[in-house]
Amino acid sequence: MLLIYTPKITPRLTYTFRHFFKRILQLEIDFTTEINTFVAHNGPKITYAKQPLSTEFFIQSHHLLFEQGINDVDIFVHDWEETKCFFKVSDKSAVPFDVFAATFYLLSRYEEYIPHVRDMHDRFPAKESIAYKNEFLDKPVIDIWAFKVKKLLMERFPEFEFTNRRFNYLSTIDVDCAYAYKRKGFIRTIGGFTKDLFTLNLKQFWFRLLVLLNFKKDPFNTFDWLLKLQKKYNTKTIFFFLVSDYTTFDKNISPGNTKFQSLIKHVADYSDVGLHPSYFTMRDIEKLKKEKKKLESIINQPVTKSRQHYLRFELPETFQNLVDLEIEQEYSMGYASHYGFRAGTCTPFYFYDMQHEIQTPLKLFPFAVMDVTLKDYLQYSNKKSFQIMIQLAEEVKKVNGTFITLNHNETFNPYGRFKGWKSIYERLLKHLSSF
Repeated sequence: MLLIYTPKITPRLTYTFRHFFKRILQLEIDFTTEINTFVAHNGPKITYAKQPLSTEFFIQSHHLLFEQGINDVDIFVHDWEETKCFFKVSDKSAVPFDVFAATFYLLSRYEEYIPHVRDMHDRFPAKESIAYKNEFLDKPVIDIWAFKVKKLLMERFPEFEFTNRRFNYLSTIDVDCAYAYKRKGFIRTIGGFTKDLFTLNLKQFWFRLLVLLNFKKDPFNTFDWLLKLQKKYNTKTIFFFLVSDYTTFDKNISPGNTKFQSLIKHVADYSDVGLHPSYFTMRDIEKLKKEKKKLESIINQPVTKSRQHYLRFELPETFQNLVDLEIEQEYSMGYASHYGFRAGTCTPFYFYDMQHEIQTPLKLFPFAVMDVTLKDYLQYSNKKSFQIMIQLAEEVKKVNGTFITLNHNETFNPYGRFKGWKSIYERLLKHLSSF
């Protein structure tokens, strides 16, 4: 056990240290504010304060973990060996910055509480983050910092044994639209045919017709193939289904459609299923509650996993609503416009409610890369996209973290802008299975 001396134990401090030491480094920790208790401890120990007590392992503290609320925080990013850091401290400290204050700043998404520019979907943009501006968004810096601190602790306490965690891969699939042509209802189907004719897209007109007449398979119906790959490569996969009413931004099949319900039940028999809350649930708990109940009625079991459609969430309101509705795991922590680690970590962590200064039971699973980001936002080729995914996976492997990807069932169809993505996805699974 690692004993930590600090002059004051706060919710921010315990939250941060537990993620850093317990979840990343697999190390049991305890805290004390008593100097005598700290001095008498024979095992590994560190001081986290403004000044060291003596010659012990010391990390100088910034004021962030001892404050409450949101205040103006000056951020100046520096180099530390091959990575970046901020909240620089004096030479007395074992590391040149307050690694715990920096960890909290990123994990809590502190910068997203500060007034900021929003994108067209009312989201916090990647380009507004300090990680993007200082070119470390593609690195799980918190995990990297933790492993560097681990190395220093091993040098200081060579008799102490650390437990090593293992690399983990999680594939997540968003089902925004289960079918391209089928199950759309009479009005939407006629509208589709009409649009094909008016735009002279005769190829799509005939393909739509062949699918509806069951001569061709619907190109978005890639579920059996995904389930087959899950079994083949022993890959844990989660499907997030959109079950809302139709809106401009929510265009899935009607949740009342029995064939769509059968599809969801079929997938739930072989894989985990979560809720994909619709576009307007970001601030609407009643709409969120209705959709959760709908999915639960379809799969006949509690829904405990969730990812926001369009990755739209408002801190802290959206996550507070999810906590109130007993969602246990949330998977929206990532950017639509750029790949990387939005919260600076590749380790699942708990949502810290800055409004009430408490750690909540909602566990956040940060994803590193999304298919649409690579192909639509960044307009990368398939080859470049695969290279980026492997690069991110390698970064996570270095710290034995959790690598999470976000794909959509429709991107595995053999036509259109995502042509060839099936091959890329299977190559990725094959590559990761060797880790």
